[in-house]
Amino acid sequence: MRPLLPTDADAYAALVRRAFAAWQVDPAPSALRVTGDDIRAHLAAGGGGVTTAPDIAGLLWSEKDGGLYISRVAVDPAHRRQGLANRMLAAAQSEATRRGLPHLWLSTRLAMTGNRRLFCGFGFEETTQHAHPGYSEPTFVDMMKRIRHELLEPSDV
Repeated sequence: MRPLLPTDADAYAALVRRAFAAWQVDPAPSALRVTGDDIRAHLAAGGGGVTTAPDIAGLLWSEKDGGLYISRVAVDPAHRRQGLANRMLAAAQSEATRRGLPHLWLSTRLAMTGNRRLFCGFGFEETTQHAHPGYSEPTFVDMMKRIRHELLEPSDV
């Protein structure tokens, strides 16, 4: 696991498009339109991320609304079910802990039940459902994981 770098942007954007292409959801995921320039702009604006290799697995994060917001979690279909997503989520949690943030959060499509199970298995809880513009029923959900920050006793310092 290593930080996602601007030089990874094109390969990572291709991975995101490939990983999300399998999902037939309405409306179509914006991830299908992500470009290397989008990833470079995210990193240049102070966002971050991690990758195992930019063409295999990665995720993005940014500090947002009092927590660390996770986006574009992507694992190449040929490398799924190997624990890569959990390793990346653990790296994001370490980053949130390092920053002293109280929670991780993300949004995912209601139709992506496998992703919802993955995130719940990592300790996320579903919080608020939302509808994309033009839809009367909810299409996605926010999920949050609270982070416990252990206070050090004076004898531990």
